[in-house]
Amino acid sequence: MRNRTAATDTRTGRSASAPPWHALPADEVRARLSTSDTGLTDAEAEARLVRIGPNEIPEEPPPGLLILLLRQFRSPLSYILFAALAISLLIGETVDAIVIAFALLLDATIGLYQERQAETSLRALRQLSAPHSRVIRDGIERDVPSRELVPGDVVLLESGTRVPADLRLTTTTSLLVDESLLTGESVPVTKHPNPVPETAPLGDRSSLAFSGTVVVSGRGRGYVVATGINTELGAIASAMREAEDTETPLQQRVARLARSLALYTAVTAAATVAIGIAQGQEAVDMLLVAVALAVAAVPEGLPVGLTITLATGVRRMARRNAIIRHLPAAETLGSTTVIGSDKTGTLTENRMTVRRVWSGGQSVVPGTTPTPSPESNSVRPGDPVYDTLLIGVLTNEAAVYPTGDGYRVTGDPTEAALLIAAHRAGLEPEGLRARYPSIDEVPFEAERRFSASLRRTDDGYLLAVKGAPERILPLCDRMRHGESVVPLDPAAVQETVDDMARDGMRVLAMAYRQFDRPPEDTAATVEAGGLIFAGLQGMIDPPRPGVREAIERCHRSGIRVLMITGDHAVTAAAIARDLGIAGDDVRVLTSEDLAAMDTDALRSAVAEVPVYARVTPQDKLRIVTALQERGEVVAVTGDGVNDGPALRAADIGVAMGRSGTDVAREAADMVLADDNFVTIYAAVEEGRTAFDNVRKVTLFLVATNVAEVVAVVAAVAAGWPLPLLAAQILWLNLATEGLQDIALAFEPPEGDVLDRKPLPRSEPILSRVLWERVAIAGLLAAIGTLLLFRWELDNSGSLTAARSVALTTLVIVEAFQVFNVRALWRSSFRVDPRSNPFLLFATLGGVALHVIALYLPPTQYLLRLEPISLEAWVRIVLIGVMVLLAVEVHKRLRRVSR
Repeated sequence: MRNRTAATDTRTGRSASAPPWHALPADEVRARLSTSDTGLTDAEAEARLVRIGPNEIPEEPPPGLLILLLRQFRSPLSYILFAALAISLLIGETVDAIVIAFALLLDATIGLYQERQAETSLRALRQLSAPHSRVIRDGIERDVPSRELVPGDVVLLESGTRVPADLRLTTTTSLLVDESLLTGESVPVTKHPNPVPETAPLGDRSSLAFSGTVVVSGRGRGYVVATGINTELGAIASAMREAEDTETPLQQRVARLARSLALYTAVTAAATVAIGIAQGQEAVDMLLVAVALAVAAVPEGLPVGLTITLATGVRRMARRNAIIRHLPAAETLGSTTVIGSDKTGTLTENRMTVRRVWSGGQSVVPGTTPTPSPESNSVRPGDPVYDTLLIGVLTNEAAVYPTGDGYRVTGDPTEAALLIAAHRAGLEPEGLRARYPSIDEVPFEAERRFSASLRRTDDGYLLAVKGAPERILPLCDRMRHGESVVPLDPAAVQETVDDMARDGMRVLAMAYRQFDRPPEDTAATVEAGGLIFAGLQGMIDPPRPGVREAIERCHRSGIRVLMITGDHAVTAAAIARDLGIAGDDVRVLTSEDLAAMDTDALRSAVAEVPVYARVTPQDKLRIVTALQERGEVVAVTGDGVNDGPALRAADIGVAMGRSGTDVAREAADMVLADDNFVTIYAAVEEGRTAFDNVRKVTLFLVATNVAEVVAVVAAVAAGWPLPLLAAQILWLNLATEGLQDIALAFEPPEGDVLDRKPLPRSEPILSRVLWERVAIAGLLAAIGTLLLFRWELDNSGSLTAARSVALTTLVIVEAFQVFNVRALWRSSFRVDPRSNPFLLFATLGGVALHVIALYLPPTQYLLRLEPISLEAWVRIVLIGVMVLLAVEVHKRLRRVSR
């Protein structure tokens, strides 16, 4: 529990076993802090500032450019290329060394660009602190910089101010605080100075005001009990710092692929060199073979291909209002198995809305259109429902201004909802307020649990009252029923209240009393009773349009949707039922339930429970971790500071672009420009398309690399000259096929992407079936290359000509193979070539580039090439056709078995 006095006992000398601040009476808090109502002296405040430190959250410096650059070379594939570079320099192959160094530099530049996403989450947290605060020191009210606040300071709060530190409140007047950035609760919280139970969750600690939250209305005073890193805001900063950035599933799959290729290269190179030496080959020649194998085994174009593929997915998502901050996240959403969604603002509209108005047996659902709809929603003066709406207008300090597409609201969201409900039912709130001028107001107080307004009418005075039903009903002895006033039926009213509460609504009761002369004491008159019960208004933050359908589609796609919210359990359960997240017997776990669970129990619970309510930031982080430990790929949405640690720890954090805080946006991998859950589902389709294209790029590159390695190994084993030099292999990998793997990034989605189940974390980029396809294409290409190499060598006697034919064979096989990989399961002949014109041009361009290299003197020198005959070209094209048809046969057989 973050605000336990033990948290700073070494600095303040308080007992480590003392209760938390919210459970202590104000007098005991004052004594433990060694302060008074007149505040600290300047000398004591300065001494405490030296001892405790400033009221700010320290930043960690970002890693330097050199550190980021060195990180790019940690891949096993980079180690292989470094070894090849060193060997090339050792044996004097300068051209090969230069080309290998260029490939390394290109990959590092791309990786460095990706990692230059500065971590500014903690800076955003600091910006939530108020720059100045109103305090009392030496009995004098003054402004001081918020960073100079210390425990024991007396801080004054008023409407519109941001709370500068964690405060134990001592006095309040109608104090409402918006804590949504910490708790996720959409309704401002009423604060009071009375102690609350020690076990109260964060959202129910009404005697505390937390750093970073905002005063909506009212005034208050309190003692500073925690500053800087010791506040609830600081606890979140610490959790974000401790939460490690998780590798995305794609990063894990690429790392596994890189390790496999590195092992495969090392074993193959060692075995091939050993065979050559055993055959009597020169050691220098075998080192040249090792370099060729290292270069052949490493798909140098893979980092570029992956980056372009993911960047293309990012652009597609941006067109659908999903802004990706980190490239690997573009694919992660397609692999997601669980979406843990915040309720307020994501699943719901983040505004309180009156869903039901009830009076004396008559029930009305206010219109949902932005403007009044008299045909279906208007009510007549004198109707009980009209009077219920009128009382909500008169006992109200908010203001609502209709706009073209909705309303602009100022003031308390609950009171604004009452005004909008009246407006939609045909009432004119501002006109009614002017018609019934205010004589006296009784503001809402936590102790009273009601507010009242005394108004002058045409024939006397009207006392309008609204408040909690359990507070208002005992003050009433009559009720409206139709056009009549009848004795109160408490059971009927309570049954309606219970029905509304079960539906997750916040319920307010409306009552009134008429007078010929104004009473002397309005508050005392209300407390005396004798009121007429007018009716009830039930309100809720309603679900967003389209969210229910998006959740249904997620379920069909194999994605579980969980609700993780700081709101109350009853409200969360009602929204979950309404959206189809859970059924009628929905099970909800609260923060207290989670605190009683150990790691194993929580790991079991997250597999079944769909709704979590009143959760703290630490709870949300535990839920995410438990899901990941079960092997789930977890996406988490959030908009508040409280969501920061979970957003950072999740496989993909999704923040709100409109309503989200800077902290949430900076901690997230993806930002929703429209704050809508429906956008997440749209991004899932793009994420799955991105992963498909990553697979296609990898399949294309690895198949070519296998052909190169097999050709080199087989030639050495047969005692033949090397069919390909290292520089030629790099030319093939970076220049000719480099254009095609980039073009594959623009492949449109295949028709069944949303009908598949998410891939498990253990699923590699290349599945067993795709490795079969790699083997078929690679072996056939290698055999064809060796046959044509030997044919040319025997007939022309020129090793340069033979190598030119071998290299050209692989270039043409690539041109056929790239069309093979466009469809992972369907026949390539069923894919419209016009759906990706860039690929067609890239393929023709790659072939043209190679033809130019065969005839251009500089490239002839660098790559050791020469032109080839027309007969050789015919034989090469036949090899390409053979590979294409063989892969098509494999697809056909595998489709049948699938």
